[in-house]
Amino acid sequence: MHHEHLKPVSAHSIAPLIGVLMMLFALSASAAEEVDAAGLLEQHCSSCHGSEMYTREDRKVNSFSALRKQVAACNSNLNTGLSADEVDAVASLLNERHYNFAE
Repeated sequence: MHHEHLKPVSAHSIAPLIGVLMMLFALSASAAEEVDAAGLLEQHCSSCHGSEMYTREDRKVNSFSALRKQVAACNSNLNTGLSADEVDAVASLLNERHYNFAE
């Protein structure tokens, strides 16, 4: 086996790839930031739940994963059509406002 045709990889040769990867990461992060979690919460959750639902002592949700599952279940049961990113954003907002679970 001869590997004479292979050249060593230099930082200059992979710099464009790193740039593209960073741009894709920034685009995906900005897409996640574009979700209006507060608007979705108001539109889809507040019509059924007041804040007492999230602050009551006997609440069923006791972890972030359980909170996300509950938001996903409401989404599914009520056929609200939220995407996975929107479910995540609503769960994160509820967590930030009311629960403070480790994510």
